[in-house]
Amino acid sequence: MKKRKGLRNIFLLGSSSLFNDVGSEAITPIIPFYTTALGGTGIAIGLISGLREGLASFFSLLGGWLSDHFGERKAFVFFGYLFSAICKFFISLANSWQMIVSFVGLERFGKLRDAPRDVIIMSSTKKRGHGFGVQEMMDRAGAILGTLLVIFLFWELKMEIKTIIFLAAIISAFSLIPLFFVKEKKTKKIKKNLLAGIKQINPKLKYFIIVASVFTLSNFGLYLFLLLRAQEISGSIVIPLVIYAIFNLVYSVFSIPFGKLSDRIGRKKVLLMGYILFFVISISFIFVNNIFYLAVLFAFYGLVYAITQPNQRAMVSDLAGEMKGTSLGFYSSVVGIVNIAGGLIAGVLWDVSYETMFIYTSLVAFISIILLGFLKRK
Repeated sequence: MKKRKGLRNIFLLGSSSLFNDVGSEAITPIIPFYTTALGGTGIAIGLISGLREGLASFFSLLGGWLSDHFGERKAFVFFGYLFSAICKFFISLANSWQMIVSFVGLERFGKLRDAPRDVIIMSSTKKRGHGFGVQEMMDRAGAILGTLLVIFLFWELKMEIKTIIFLAAIISAFSLIPLFFVKEKKTKKIKKNLLAGIKQINPKLKYFIIVASVFTLSNFGLYLFLLLRAQEISGSIVIPLVIYAIFNLVYSVFSIPFGKLSDRIGRKKVLLMGYILFFVISISFIFVNNIFYLAVLFAFYGLVYAITQPNQRAMVSDLAGEMKGTSLGFYSSVVGIVNIAGGLIAGVLWDVSYETMFIYTSLVAFISIILLGFLKRK
C-alpha cells in the first residue's frame, strides 16, 4: 500500500509536469525564430538559453530551502506551476527581443517548485533512479505533445507565433489539477538559515556539483542552437520542429530504462556513459552539414538527456543529508548559474561560427569526463 501511494505521488507530479511541458514545449522550439524575427542575434539566443536554466535553478534553491524551513513541499509546487502559467501569457505579448528575454526570465521564478517536487519524489520511493526516470519520462511526453501541437498550429493552421504562445499558456494552467491529489508526508521544520544549510552539504555532493557544473558549461540547453542550425541547413522552420519532437521522444522513452539501470549498476557508471556520448556527439556536430545526419545526432542528443538529467538528480538525492530540499536546490542553483555563463559564451562563439562553438563544447565535455572519473561514492 505504501509503495502504491508513492508511485501515485510520482505519477501525479509527473502529470503536472506533462501538462506544463505541453505548454512550455509548444513555446520553446519557436522562441529562437521569434527572437531572431524581432532582431535578436546569437547572443540573445544564448542569453535566453542561459536564463531559462540559470534563473530556474537559482529559484529552485530558494524553493528548496523554504520547503525545508517550513516543512511544506506541496504548496511551493502549486505556486510554482501557477506563476509559470501566468508568465507564459506575458511572453505572448512581447514585441521586442528584449521583452522576450525579460519575460522568459520572469517565468523562471515558477521553478522554485522543482526542489520541493523532487523531495516529494525521493521520499516516495527507494528506487530513486526509477522515480526520477518516471517523472522525466512524463515531462518529456508533454514536450513531445507540445512540439507536435506547435507543428500542427504553425504548419497546418498557419497560426501566428503570439497566438500559439497564448494557447500554450492556457494548457500549462492544467498542471495545477493533479496537485490537489498529491499526498505529502509530514516533515519537520528545519530552522537553519540558507547559508548554514549550504555549509553542511556533504563534501562528496559538493564535488559532484562541481563535476555537473563543468558538464553544464558544454551542455547548457544546446538544443536552441541546434534548432537554428537545422533551420540553416534545411531552410525550413517545420523540419527543425519535427527533429525537436524526435529529440523529446528519445528523451522520454529512455529516461526510465536508464534510471533503472543506475539503480542496478550505480549512478557514476551510467553518467559516464552519458558524458562520453555527449563528447562524441559534440565533436560530430562540427562536421555535419546534412539535415539527415543532424537529425540522427539530435536524436542521440535526446539519449544524452535521458541518461544524464534524471540520474544527476538521483545522485544528488543519494548524497543529500538532512536538508534535502536545500541540497537539491543548491545543486540546481549552481548548475543554473553555470548555465547562464555557458549560454553566453556559446552565443558569442556562435556569432563567430558554429564550428567554434562546438569545438568549445567538446573540450569542456572532455574535462567533465575526467572530473567524473575521480568521483568517490564511498
